[in-house]
Amino acid sequence: MILTILGWIVFGLIAGFIARALVPGKDDIGILRTILLGIAGSVVGGLVFGLLTVGIRGFEPTGWIGSIIGAIIVLVVYNKVTGRKSRV
Repeated sequence: MILTILGWIVFGLIAGFIARALVPGKDDIGILRTILLGIAGSVVGGLVFGLLTVGIRGFEPTGWIGSIIGAIIVLVVYNKVTGRKSRV
């Protein structure tokens, strides 16, 4: 159980960090929000993958590529909603 939680934290950190690196501009969201971004991205990526392939199967995580794409989507939406990042 503890290894599963640690796995999600590390997975979320890596996926969130890659998403932050791919989205232009500076993000001052910290490590905790980066982890949450990666975890949320994994769920969003799983939902998008499910919509594009076999239909909605519920919220489930996806692989690295889907997680990074999902994290990019979450980060862009977060920036739009909060207005944290202006065009540079």
